[in-house]
This record gives sequence, C-alpha cells and structure tokens, in this order.
Amino acid sequence: MRVLLTGSAGFIGTAIGRVLEEAGHEVVRLDMLLPMAHGDAAEPPPGTRRLDVRDADAWGDLLEGVDAVCHQAAVVGAGVTVADLPLYASHNDLGTAALLAAMSAHDVTRLVLASSMVVYGEGRYVCATHGDRTPPPRSRTALDGGDFENHCDLCGETLTWAEVDEAARLDPRSSYAASKVAQEHYASAWARQADATAIALRYHNVYGPHMPADTPYSGVAAIFRSSLERGEAPQVFEDGGQQRDFVHVDDVARANLAALEATAERPRGGLGAYNVASGRPVTIGEVASLVARGVDGREVTPVVTGRYRIGDVRHVVASPRLAEKELGFRAGVLPEEGLPEFATVPLRT
Repeated sequence: MRVLLTGSAGFIGTAIGRVLEEAGHEVVRLDMLLPMAHGDAAEPPPGTRRLDVRDADAWGDLLEGVDAVCHQAAVVGAGVTVADLPLYASHNDLGTAALLAAMSAHDVTRLVLASSMVVYGEGRYVCATHGDRTPPPRSRTALDGGDFENHCDLCGETLTWAEVDEAARLDPRSSYAASKVAQEHYASAWARQADATAIALRYHNVYGPHMPADTPYSGVAAIFRSSLERGEAPQVFEDGGQQRDFVHVDDVARANLAALEATAERPRGGLGAYNVASGRPVTIGEVASLVARGVDGREVTPVVTGRYRIGDVRHVVASPRLAEKELGFRAGVLPEEGLPEFATVPLRT
C-alpha cells in the first residue's frame, strides 16, 4: 500500500511512518511545520515534502498513485487565547477540507484521520441515585472556590466518572476540540459524497520520544518533564484528581496501521470512530509522580496549585473495547511503565 502521511515530522507522524514501513508499506511524507511545535528554524527531515495544507491545488502529484491517506497534520493543544481560534479553524478544518477535495480529484478513497478524545468534552458521569447525568460546564465561581468536581443537577451529589464509548455525544469545549469535531464531520461528509471510507482515531493523551518540549501547545506529560529538567517540581492544576488516559506514541502508530489496513475491508460511504487509549486511567497527579519517578530514581513531590483553565474538563476516560473488537488494536505500553521511561527520552526543542 502507498500511503500519504501528513504531519510526518511530528513525533506521532515519525512513529507512524516507521511502523508503516516496517509493515512493508510505501510512505510518502508531508509535514506542516508550525513555530509553536517545531521552532522558528525548523527544517523537514530528508525526503519530506512541504506545502500549505490549506491550498487544495498544492497537493498536486503527491496524491498520484496513493492508495490511502493518514492525516496527522494539525495544530494541537487547548489553545492559549481566543485569538487562537482562526489558527485552529484555518490549519485543521480548512486544511482537512482542502485535502479531502484533492483526494476526491485524484480518486483516493481511503482515509485515517487523527482525531482526539477532546471531542467528547466532559466524560461520562453517573449519580448514585439518578444514574447517568450530563453536567453543564463547570462555573468559574465553583472553580475559584476549589470545587472541581461535577455535581448531579437533581440532587447536588458529586458525580462518579465512567468510561466514554464512541457513541457518546460530541461536546467540544476548546478551540482545538471544536476543530477536531469539524474535521470528523468533513471526513464523514466526504466519505458519503465520494463513496469512500474514513476512520477517525480519537487519541487520548499521547506521549513518547521526540514530542515537543515545554510550550503551551505541548502535552501535559512533556510540561511535567520539562519542569523536572529545570530542577522544579511539576505544577499540577486543580487538585490533581482529574482522570485521564495516557497512551504511548508507539501504540498510536500501531493503531494507525490497523486502521489503514481496515479501510480496505470496510464498506464505503461512512466514517467509523475509535478511541485509542491505554485502557489504564490515571490521575493528573499520578502522571506527574510517574514522570518524576523516572528522573534518576528520585521521588519528587508535585505541587498541587489549585489553578485551572476554564476550557478544561474534569474527567474523561475512554473505553478501548471497540478498537480491540473491530481493529484488533490493544495498547501494549501501560502508563506505569511508559511514563517513568518518558522522563529520560529525547524531546524536540
């Protein structure tokens, strides 16, 4: 299979390219180099093609002879200010629409799209008395008062988190989240109109070698890691009790290989979405402690700050079962192994 891999110089794209080639596939690399992720003087690796993803006409001969596209190029992170909205809409949404138009023009009918668990917004919550409840966004008043949990709208009791499956409603609560929902919708519309097949992989918190170092657009694991390298304790927002799932980049690459191969077998005309997660949830406080454990064996106590970001959600933990059932994907690196190891792997600066 000849695969066009966008975002190939990112740490996820690098891992995917390696896994695809090891499986015998031919990889055509293309990257979107953004200063906040790659630095101002970034140059693509040898053999990587470079273009503006927002220009449908610029894709040109890159799609000639391509069997499938693995689309990883995107602006990531929660966004720093409202001024970031055009950045996400332009690169993620217009860029995806331009790619899909070019794919249609070149009769490329198989797509794997990098999506994210942020499309769910808050996770799934259960009240001991009233069952499943959908909490509204947490208020600034509650957060300022140190109340970080979600509460039942009927009785006021603290809600318990539960796993989110792919059928959950989409409720984006940040610039990035809104752009990922839009990407999925464009891909779904393209699949119907072009009689094509699309799979969206909803990544949870991805970490691993060569991810960006300490920037506002980095993942939280890299931010903790960078603090430790400066000799500082990791700064944990809220009370550190936020539940998440952290998945290693090598597992994400394996999930992409499984999804690409599945596009050859699936019926055309629709989009399938799958959670890509380790299946082993951890709190953000535990993430900080696990990363710290990998630094020369030292025990470093994270600092719980009580600070918050208004766009963050309290708990979101996905069910990995559908990906295992339909794609045959199951994570091999669990957080208690991968996060301490992450403390000493090289990052991109």
